[in-house]
Amino acid sequence: MCGITGAVWSDSRLAVDAETLRRMTDVLRHRGPDDRGAYFGTHLGDALGVALGFRRLSIIDLEGGRQPLANEDESIRVVLNGEVYNYAELRRGLESAGHRFRTRSDTETIVHLYEDEGVGCLSRLNGMFALAIWDARRSRLVLARDRLGKKPLVYRHEPGRLAFASELKSLLEIPGPRPPLDRHALDAYLTYQYVPHPLTIYSGIRKLPPAHYAVYSEDRVEISRYWSPDFDHEEPMEEREACARLVDLLESSIALRMRADVPLGAFLSGGIDSSLVVALMGRAASGPIRTFSIGFPVAEYDETPFAREVARHVGTRHEEFEVRPDAVGILPELVWNFDEPFADSSAIPTWYLSRMTSEHVKVALSGDGGDELFLGYPRYKAMYLASVIDRAGPIKACMANGIWSRMPAPGRQKSRIRQWKRFSESLGLAPLRRYANWISIFRESLRADLYTDAMRETVAGSDPVAFLEPYWNAVSHRDPVSAVALVDLQTYLACDLMTKVDIASMAHGLECRQPFLDYRLVEFASGLPRRLKWRVGGMTKRLLRRAFGKLVPESVWTRPKMGFGVPLDHWFRGELGRPFREIVFDRSASCGTLWRRSAVERLLAEHESGRFDHASRLWALLVFESWRSRWNVPV
Repeated sequence: MCGITGAVWSDSRLAVDAETLRRMTDVLRHRGPDDRGAYFGTHLGDALGVALGFRRLSIIDLEGGRQPLANEDESIRVVLNGEVYNYAELRRGLESAGHRFRTRSDTETIVHLYEDEGVGCLSRLNGMFALAIWDARRSRLVLARDRLGKKPLVYRHEPGRLAFASELKSLLEIPGPRPPLDRHALDAYLTYQYVPHPLTIYSGIRKLPPAHYAVYSEDRVEISRYWSPDFDHEEPMEEREACARLVDLLESSIALRMRADVPLGAFLSGGIDSSLVVALMGRAASGPIRTFSIGFPVAEYDETPFAREVARHVGTRHEEFEVRPDAVGILPELVWNFDEPFADSSAIPTWYLSRMTSEHVKVALSGDGGDELFLGYPRYKAMYLASVIDRAGPIKACMANGIWSRMPAPGRQKSRIRQWKRFSESLGLAPLRRYANWISIFRESLRADLYTDAMRETVAGSDPVAFLEPYWNAVSHRDPVSAVALVDLQTYLACDLMTKVDIASMAHGLECRQPFLDYRLVEFASGLPRRLKWRVGGMTKRLLRRAFGKLVPESVWTRPKMGFGVPLDHWFRGELGRPFREIVFDRSASCGTLWRRSAVERLLAEHESGRFDHASRLWALLVFESWRSRWNVPV
């Protein structure tokens, strides 16, 4: 796991010199504290220049594998952030074809695959990666990102130059005017709590979407998709066959992700997904594996008793950390590392867990992806219930008449009344809009009330829900529950969960691997009918229980889903109230320019009184203002 950066230019006035590349590389040191590398080259005389920078976190081939890594005649150079898990299998085939390897690293596999197959080699890689390939023979730079978006890659194309990096802060080290705030991206952020690809919070800088590659040649950038699983069709399958294939695929995925030349372990929450990963790791390992969990003093958010039970059952070497999260103290670290506003508050416990885990191991496996693939989120049940109500006209008319929206929401974030209120408020909408309303932090009407006239006018022509439409349109013929899960897999998972885990773990030099997101397992699970995963009135993740029920304690299957959160609702009625006012209502803040102070004051007052729960909205505003101030971004 590493940090990559660099640029290619045809205009010599935009050349990236050695000092600039050093700054671009060193600002990524947290992603790769073990080593650094650089390459400069020219092609076609002095007309085309290239600079590649690299920071390394050594996981495989600790002594070799330094990057940028070249082929035999040095016409191809690669920098890689991530891991190619099937590199050993690919290497055997390449050696049989006559290639000679100088290292044991997975990166060299990409070098030789690209020599033989060009960009087609991407479909052969099983892993998590963001990479750049400088191809001097063809005078082009190739950028690529893994299928599920586990590793980030941003780029900036301007006439005469393309620059790229693992993180935005690296691109900001290039001399010149800083790109301005993208208010359309801000509108999307307040909708989703993240900035969705291909946008970034800055105008002119873009994210390469998952499963895509970009080719820069002759000062043009062409972006193409290299993986598009067949989400259109369900594969008829009996439960016994589905269980057998699931066991084979998940065991294979975990075995690949346990390859490392450094100590590794696993995050363990005591939920279904992480417990299964730990149990299967224990079955594959020659000795006890190491597991790590984090606890909080608020019982509603503390999963350590469940994790402890699983650890005893599997026989792991378990480490348990109890922390008292300091949202005010940690906020500056979060906004520096995340580079752009990111308001998923579960980043806080993920940050603490990664920091403490990194003191013991360099690689940790996690259970990310299990909810999307096997229908674990409560909103999937809500989607099913809404589809039933859609077919019952009088009932729908009664429930969607607006009376529920006028009911106060209890202060407790996870209360049933609050969930029912959110559910009923969206029943009158079309399925995609309904789903978007459920997952929105500020839904459309709240954003309209929040914004100043100038901000409303700026974003009037855009609709953040348009981000979801191509994903929804591709799967809308599937049953409503499967359709929403497949949309989550391609949007929420990549933009929120993978961003959160990547940034929080890499900030502490920790590599995090997700066995459920092996693309073979994703293709298999995505094609399964809903009845194998969940049946009305039954438990979620049904197929996982059928396949692995005896591997973990019974309590894992029957416990309610908690999520990985912090008590924001309590904090904004206590210790966060004063810092919020000081930061968000500061004279240099965005109130009056982007949003109306009276609207923000109303949100805070309603929350502090306990009448409504606006914690996630207040957190989104606090994070944005803290980010804007830290990076000195004018509004």
